[in-house]
Amino acid sequence: MENTLEFRLLNDFQRDFPLCPAPFAELAARLGVGERTVIGGLEKLRREGKISRVGAVFAPKRIGASTLAAMAVPPEKLEAVAAAVNRFPEVNHNYEREHRYNLWFVVTAGSEGRLQATLGAIEKAAGYPLLALPLLEEFHIDLGFPLHGAAPRQTAHAVQPQAPIGEEERRLVSVLQEGLPLFMRPFALIAERIGASEIEVMGRIGSWLENGAIKRFGVVVRHRELGYTANAMLVHDIPDERVGEIGRALAEEPAVTLCYRRPRRLPDWRYNLFCMIHGRERAEVESIIGDLRHRHGLADCPHDVLFSLTRFKQNGARYA
Repeated sequence: MENTLEFRLLNDFQRDFPLCPAPFAELAARLGVGERTVIGGLEKLRREGKISRVGAVFAPKRIGASTLAAMAVPPEKLEAVAAAVNRFPEVNHNYEREHRYNLWFVVTAGSEGRLQATLGAIEKAAGYPLLALPLLEEFHIDLGFPLHGAAPRQTAHAVQPQAPIGEEERRLVSVLQEGLPLFMRPFALIAERIGASEIEVMGRIGSWLENGAIKRFGVVVRHRELGYTANAMLVHDIPDERVGEIGRALAEEPAVTLCYRRPRRLPDWRYNLFCMIHGRERAEVESIIGDLRHRHGLADCPHDVLFSLTRFKQNGARYA
């Protein structure tokens, strides 16, 4: 499997995607196949749902504003409420999880004011209050989902908003959030759509990658379609003076695909450290969690494990 074209398209180009006029030709040269074979292979993976797009994963709060949100919904009303939440284009991920707070979704917007207005509108449409849990500190955030080996790690840091972007940059974000066009000269096509030059488009993307506004640029896979169906959110109540130390330690674990600090919302939500762990089977994930908690001395820290049950929505973030 590891030497097949499909595997290499899925695994090898999740980050460090070539920023050049003909990126798919560059991939083809590395793979020893034709450019049309690469484009056709990516189109097939997208049709099959194994990838959502090829393109940018923006850092939280660097381009716009975003938050994780949770709702406690009566089980018999969950599908109807999830459908109401999904109608908002600002919602890009929406999952049922095993917990009293059983609906979890991510909301993004172009500004903090727009985000707060959207959260209010979602509450009104859903008919239930929500917990807003914005990112406070990131330890390991979306640098890819390797199909073998470990994901690259990063230095933890508090999340600082970036200055508002201009209209030209906002137009570029609007196009990029849809994914890179699967054509021979994708950056030229984007440039034509926003009234810029190909060099300007590639330069802006490169600059955003350099300053961290884009976490990675490349193939964005959908883990469930690749067989990783056991998806758990592990949450802990960690003393504030230790949360950074423990978060950085957990972020180094190959099994931890995401790790971040979010605020408590007492008395309803006591947890401040979140980790995502994916596996092919539930028992595998449960074993990983037990091992992590034992090795990192977390037995005395209150925790909960929220397995994902239903995926109601999974799209790229929409900031513009």
